[in-house]
Amino acid sequence: MQVLRKIVHIDMDAFFASVEQFDNPDLRGRPVIVGGNPKSRGVVAACSYEARRFGIHSAMPSARAVILCPAAIFVRPRMTRYKEISDRIMAIFRKYTELVEPLSVDEAFLDVTGSRLHKGSATLIAQDIRRQIHETTGLTASAGISCNKFLAKVASGLNKPNGMSVILPENALEFLAELPIGKFFGVGKVTEKKMQQLGIHRGHDLRQFRREELTLHFGKAGSFFYDIVRGRDFRPVQACQVRKSIGSETTLEQDTCDLTEIFDILQNLSRDVEESLIKHQQGGSTITLKVRYHDFTTITRSLTLPRPAFDQQDIFRNVPYLLKCTEAGRKKIRLLGISVAKLTEKDKKQARQLRLPFPPPEIPTGENAYFMHRFG
Repeated sequence: MQVLRKIVHIDMDAFFASVEQFDNPDLRGRPVIVGGNPKSRGVVAACSYEARRFGIHSAMPSARAVILCPAAIFVRPRMTRYKEISDRIMAIFRKYTELVEPLSVDEAFLDVTGSRLHKGSATLIAQDIRRQIHETTGLTASAGISCNKFLAKVASGLNKPNGMSVILPENALEFLAELPIGKFFGVGKVTEKKMQQLGIHRGHDLRQFRREELTLHFGKAGSFFYDIVRGRDFRPVQACQVRKSIGSETTLEQDTCDLTEIFDILQNLSRDVEESLIKHQQGGSTITLKVRYHDFTTITRSLTLPRPAFDQQDIFRNVPYLLKCTEAGRKKIRLLGISVAKLTEKDKKQARQLRLPFPPPEIPTGENAYFMHRFG
């Protein structure tokens, strides 16, 4: 039997754009887009509710956004500022419970099951948190309250912006039966389309399928869908989130096949990753190269090292091998990224004794020869 918990999901309203509107009163009430230049290859990182009325959404190309809303005001992201505000918001959360699980800079789950504040009322706690956020930052937040993470997250989106919704345990099954399938956690556009092809449009339809049938169609996710449509979500609120990878990526100004340009970009990305590794005092054993071609096909190529990589040189020396496993140079590329995973603390880095006598240096050939000549 599932233990009933009191879970609150807090989601800031149009966070990046709201910060910009708060800091610059001239932007209030106007369609604000935080993202890249519409005259380049930029994308929308976030947008205000005034901009959303025109059909603009995150990840949309900025060039498309300006067509939908010619009056939109584009603002470059200020991540340091957003992080500063986010830290203040997370500090407010921790006044109410130690069980805070940030999902991003602008949303988090809180488990207030054992709280004695406001006589243990999760609804009153959420209301008080929203009040404190507004008094401290000038921004608004929406909240969802229910007995598990899935229902709380769905609830927080029901009355946006600056709203609050509660899904009581006794009403959960009835609510889920009428919930459009696209609103279910883990159901993206591709999965939604596949479900609709199977005749699944709402929770009621999903509930007609056996676990084995859903697993057949959707793999491991099928078992998850089987549970959540029945109100079962056993995932705990995890206060300590372990970082799994550190990386950096960039969308190119223009698609390119030029290997010289590609290596230059990857060298800069390796430097960015090194800076993040230094900041977090970590290294990583698995290096992954991400490539998105001009047709938006995205691939990754990974390599696990015998020892963790801690700096740009450790990372970049493996780039030629990974790049050789792609169509770089033959197919135009629009995005590149590098990340390291299987992280370890830097103080665990161990020196190693070189073999004696020293082996002769390996003589590179082909593309690697070009790379070593240019960057070695």
